[in-house]
Amino acid sequence: MSTQVHGEREPLVRIAKRAGITTKKAWMVRGIALGSALIVCALLIYMLTKLNPLKVYSSMFEGALGTKRRTWVTLRDTMMLLCISIGLAPAFKMRFWNIGAEGQVLIGGVATAACMIYLGGKVPTIVLFLAMVIASVVSGAVWGLIPAIFKAKWNTNETLFTLMMNYVAIQITSYCVALWENPFGSNSVGVIHPNTEWGWFPKLFGQQYMLNVIIVMALTVAMYIYLKYTKHGYEIAVVGESENTARYAGINVKKVILRTMVISSGICGLSGFIAVSGASHTISVNTADGRGFTAIIVAWLSKFNAVVMVLFSFLLVFLDKGAVEIASKYQLNEYASEIIESIILFFILGSEFFINYRLVFRRSNKKAEKEVA
Repeated sequence: MSTQVHGEREPLVRIAKRAGITTKKAWMVRGIALGSALIVCALLIYMLTKLNPLKVYSSMFEGALGTKRRTWVTLRDTMMLLCISIGLAPAFKMRFWNIGAEGQVLIGGVATAACMIYLGGKVPTIVLFLAMVIASVVSGAVWGLIPAIFKAKWNTNETLFTLMMNYVAIQITSYCVALWENPFGSNSVGVIHPNTEWGWFPKLFGQQYMLNVIIVMALTVAMYIYLKYTKHGYEIAVVGESENTARYAGINVKKVILRTMVISSGICGLSGFIAVSGASHTISVNTADGRGFTAIIVAWLSKFNAVVMVLFSFLLVFLDKGAVEIASKYQLNEYASEIIESIILFFILGSEFFINYRLVFRRSNKKAEKEVA
């Protein structure tokens, strides 16, 4: 019966949860959002600078993919962001809000740098790389296991706990930078082993960052299979939906929480290894460079689908590189380029609302009367 029978009036617009939407329609919504964002940015660019928006967009492409070197740098940064996003995926799917990826990356990076500094040239190359991988994964896993233990045993707030662990990791990194500074008094570690390149990723097929791509893409496929087709992935999904349901089904919730956070933070720690050994070849408090927080956006937009994360990781890195290029080429300040980047990101994030919800408009009086009759 219509609510108008009781003298009430339906709201003009109300929000209703979608029962479901096809993948094709979901991507169509995202495409419309991206197109709308580009139109709004074009209008803004013209109003503020009187520049041709098409030329500005062309400059964004040049900034990210304009040369072979820029393309590989974009791929390198995409792989770094993707690796952290993959690490966050299992924890977030379990509804464990791991906001500590930034610190886990730093701890993994510190462990890697320590191996490079103290073992470089003293052990065979294969042993050095094994030591760096193990040290980064274990240190990251331990860093994430601490809040997981408190969550499993005493139900503490993992959001605040993991966030605070970031600041502890920053201070440990600062201490190590002061300990290893080179040259003395520079407050910087500098490039580690610049002449011998001990602990550096080797070139593959003549490309400096090819190994970065291979490692992260292998992790992407492995995580996709792990979450979608394994028993552990099923348990993670059930715990994420309802812990009570999981217990009723005979799943050890505490065990799943601990195991999943070890995997999640261990991969984030491995990202620190890739950042230090495969990219910067040094360690600083800026090694993670905010990617631990950006990866949260990637994980949510992709709905924890490791394969889809590749696309969103590339998109965010592309926007960042493009924004820097237009700022320098057209003498725009950093805020103008960040506004453009933010508008595009806002529309993409906003599209998720229309994928999950729909707007229901008030029915006409004739329809309401017919329903009452």
